[in-house]
Amino acid sequence: MAHAVPARGTSTGAPTGTSPGTPPGTGTRGPRTKAPDVFSARTHRVARWAGPVAAGLVYGYWAASIRRYGGPITGRNLLFGFLTVLAFVVLYAVVRAVARRLPREGHAALWGAFAGSALGFLYAQSGVAMFTCVLVSLLVAAAVFGALFYRYYTHEDARGHRVT
Repeated sequence: MAHAVPARGTSTGAPTGTSPGTPPGTGTRGPRTKAPDVFSARTHRVARWAGPVAAGLVYGYWAASIRRYGGPITGRNLLFGFLTVLAFVVLYAVVRAVARRLPREGHAALWGAFAGSALGFLYAQSGVAMFTCVLVSLLVAAAVFGALFYRYYTHEDARGHRVT
């Protein structure tokens, strides 16, 4: 006696090409693949640096505008802004290069420390008490650490390999 093969979406719930015990996303053709990459390698190289440089320019302008307290733009203020941009981009590149090699805890802690210290530096330019700057920096660092640790924890397997 012949039986009909269950179709996709029936009581077995298995996608086509898999057995009922196979986890979703895998099958006879292997794991699911990512979306196709439509940009060239050159575009990816440019984007890898364009984002941090743009963020650094915004950060440097923000720091310089806080420091001048609404006064006129001077050469010293421009120099401070451009040095802030340079420091931000260099530190961002170092954090990005080092964080990839760390486990998820260290990865999240390093980005949290970077975000907390970056905001603390901006907040210190406004002239508030140093205790307040440190407290706000620690709160931001803890929030960024918590959010990134959760993200990395839910997107990696037990060995630390990224799972999409």
